[in-house]
Amino acid sequence: MLMYFTIRHIIPADWLNDRDQFLFPNDGWKKDMEFQLNCLIFALFHNQNRISCAHGVNHFIPYTESEVDAKEEFASHFLSDFLSGKAKAKKMENGIFTTDASAVETLRTTSLQFGETAKSVLNAGKELWKYYHTMEDANPNASLYDIKEFFQGRNDKGKMNATSDDPVYTGLLNELKTALRALCEEIKPKVYEYGFLK
Repeated sequence: MLMYFTIRHIIPADWLNDRDQFLFPNDGWKKDMEFQLNCLIFALFHNQNRISCAHGVNHFIPYTESEVDAKEEFASHFLSDFLSGKAKAKKMENGIFTTDASAVETLRTTSLQFGETAKSVLNAGKELWKYYHTMEDANPNASLYDIKEFFQGRNDKGKMNATSDDPVYTGLLNELKTALRALCEEIKPKVYEYGFLK
């Protein structure tokens, strides 16, 4: 799902491509672990990712407590374990979501190797999380969406404000957006190469 989320948001709609159809891709993406991991990182940090600890346990914290100097333990370590190669995919047999056996085996036996661009997104995000955890009333289980809401606040209609008065937060968020744009440019050609769009 994170790949389709990425592909849906990575190509901005304009008058030339607005009616492009999303297609069933060729099998090339299945063996391209860098593409898959880039899509994962893009989806985690994209502006439209609205995961929030307000709706239950946040399983999508990409860092450990020690990496971001959190004052309390996180409720879930699922994503940080997965990204560090500690949580391996379980082999699925005869299920309706069965995936290519070789891809599953690759995930089970290989530690995740991120490209430099994906690493820069993770590092920029880590600095933002670290800064958030210096705040007195920081929620240890906050997602990126929660962090943005914390610093940007909401207007009287309940909509999140577009900016923040905190210059450090604004600088860190801009660094994250810059790194994310670079990752976007790395993913775009493969969207067409693998046939997700034509």
